[in-house]
Amino acid sequence: MTTVRQLLDQKGTSIWSIHPDATVFDAIAKMAEKDIGSLVVMEGEELVGIITERHYARNVVLKGKTSPTTPVRDIMERHVVIAQSGQSVDECMAVMSEERVRHLPVFDGKKPIGIVSIGDLVKSIIGDQKFAIVQLEQYIHGERAIVDG
Repeated sequence: MTTVRQLLDQKGTSIWSIHPDATVFDAIAKMAEKDIGSLVVMEGEELVGIITERHYARNVVLKGKTSPTTPVRDIMERHVVIAQSGQSVDECMAVMSEERVRHLPVFDGKKPIGIVSIGDLVKSIIGDQKFAIVQLEQYIHGERAIVDG
């Protein structure tokens, strides 16, 4: 079973953050520059929230606010659902579905080490399923399985 640590080892451990006093405009600009859909909101070493494109769309655009004058702290999600590095991709998928979140910061203890999206998890699960299918096909056709010891 693949862990999110293994997934991050393949994907990369970049985690982009912003301060809660920064403007929403700065947050959106950073997301666009990095081609990502979320930023963790950090005050020093402490995780205080998460901001996503969805937060922007629902809490700025639809409420008539302006991104250059609205601080991140006014629209960020304060209840941040996180994963620990040893959790399986399947466990994280279940948590994300239950909590209805699309981005999951990953921690090693109290240290943030990366972030995974629902797309990252789906891609990993599909990859694992493809591998299992190949192994089963080889078994059915009498070929020795790659992982056979």
